[in-house]
Amino acid sequence: MATFNRRGYKKSKSDQAQKGEKSQTAEVFESLDSTANKSEQWILKNQNIILTFIGVISLSVLSYLGYERFISDPNEKEAISELNKAQYFFELALVSNESDSLFKLALNGGEGKYGFLDIVKEYSGTKASNLANYSIGMSYLNLKEYDNAIIYLEKFKSDDILLKSISLGTIGDCFSELNQPDEAFEYYQKAFKHNENIYTTPKYLFKAALIGSEIGKYRSSIDFLNRIKDEFPDSYESSLVEVQLGRIENLKN
Repeated sequence: MATFNRRGYKKSKSDQAQKGEKSQTAEVFESLDSTANKSEQWILKNQNIILTFIGVISLSVLSYLGYERFISDPNEKEAISELNKAQYFFELALVSNESDSLFKLALNGGEGKYGFLDIVKEYSGTKASNLANYSIGMSYLNLKEYDNAIIYLEKFKSDDILLKSISLGTIGDCFSELNQPDEAFEYYQKAFKHNENIYTTPKYLFKAALIGSEIGKYRSSIDFLNRIKDEFPDSYESSLVEVQLGRIENLKN
């Protein structure tokens, strides 16, 4: 279980009173490392968006498969029905100028439907409840409530090759935002070790290398970057490796 320093943490309320709440538009993702140059930030930022959409697609597929498999269970069927509405608000938030208010609707519910937080509470132990933990974590990430994001992403269990890696990597992102680089380094490693694939492995190897170089893990950072170069030469991160290798070599000396 990860530990983190709580900064004015308050438990979110899962009541209908929050349905009409509005706030300013939130950025989807921020730059994850100050040492990366502008082109690196652009690539990393857009990869986050791409991977989020992949996660959304995977989540939708899992929801459908879960519905088909557990249709004989009324409670599971009902939970998945509620999940689909909350997921609609979540997906809309990703492309909307009112993202904050839509993420809050996804969390707390609207139009007479439960939000993700309600689903976790009312349908504990169901597949839908587990999937809701993932979307709660991603919603809180976008709302910049990083402590809350960590709590729910740690509860998410999955064998999906993308979703679990993304959830672990996102916990790393949250710790990075909370200025806890050691924990971020740990979770980026968990993310790239979970399942090797062209989408998430080079991404989190690169992030682990960047944050590792900030905390003196130079040897590990160099090894991670060389893995990207050798094993994932066609990845976005591969084009950034040489610059970072040079930078870390200078830091090490």
